[in-house]
Amino acid sequence: MNTAEKKGLFLVTTGAIFWGISGTVSKKLFQQTTIEVNWLVATRLLIAGILLLTVHFLFKERSQILGVWKNKRSAVQLIIFGLVGMLSVQYTYMASIQHGNAAVATLLQYLAPVMIIIYLILRKQMTFTRKDLLTVLLALVGCFLLLTNGSVSQISVPTAAMVWGVLSGIALAFYTLYAVPLLKQYDSLVIVGWAMMIGGLGLSLIHPPWQIDFKSLSIETYLYLIFVILFGTMIAFWFYIESLQSLSPKETSLLSSLEPLAAVITTVFWLKEPFGFFQWLGTACIIGLILVLTSSKKAS
Repeated sequence: MNTAEKKGLFLVTTGAIFWGISGTVSKKLFQQTTIEVNWLVATRLLIAGILLLTVHFLFKERSQILGVWKNKRSAVQLIIFGLVGMLSVQYTYMASIQHGNAAVATLLQYLAPVMIIIYLILRKQMTFTRKDLLTVLLALVGCFLLLTNGSVSQISVPTAAMVWGVLSGIALAFYTLYAVPLLKQYDSLVIVGWAMMIGGLGLSLIHPPWQIDFKSLSIETYLYLIFVILFGTMIAFWFYIESLQSLSPKETSLLSSLEPLAAVITTVFWLKEPFGFFQWLGTACIIGLILVLTSSKKAS
């Protein structure tokens, strides 16, 4: 692997881990507080978006922040990416967690790598190789074992959670593919920051984030919110989208399979739930996936 690919690997794995942990933290917020999915998604997107644009303003080329809006084509693409990509990924995933649980939401979201590969094959942008088959199988089997411990009967899923979960997989596939052209023209901080702002503002029209009794929230709740906003949203999505500059959409989506691993480990050590034999096999599958993708790559 070259330096750029190593950087991409670090970014996507770190982002996936933070995103996985934030799902568990978000579920705890839904269970222990009056916070609901509309408020959480709108708030986390707006704050994280403002922070990302601020970081870019302070440390990078400032002209890009408004420059992206001066080009009509990129402006339209950014609005679509913010509403159909960013907001859809955030909302569908959180809605699936709220109606079901983080495990099922994550499992269903991991239909995305398969969707991406099928899409690229249909568009004749890639051919399906043995390596693709191996990585897809490792991702799906690893996720399944991690989240079910090898037993389908352990999944009891409300219809709403299933629907939102499948939509989450579709949204993640779109989010991953649609961002590539924008990233060739503008810095990832600008694209992700504005996308979060657009998504947050769009949802705020339906559910204003300021309509909540902030005094009723405990210190623990504020700490959970800080983690979800800073690490589970700002850093996770920034790192994920930044990785697309050195890895392909297919590789990025498959490597983000570390998300369910992070969710399960968090559940084991934080919520004190047992980690079964098949879950360890799932862990081995995810590690195997990383080893396959980080080995000397053939042209896809």
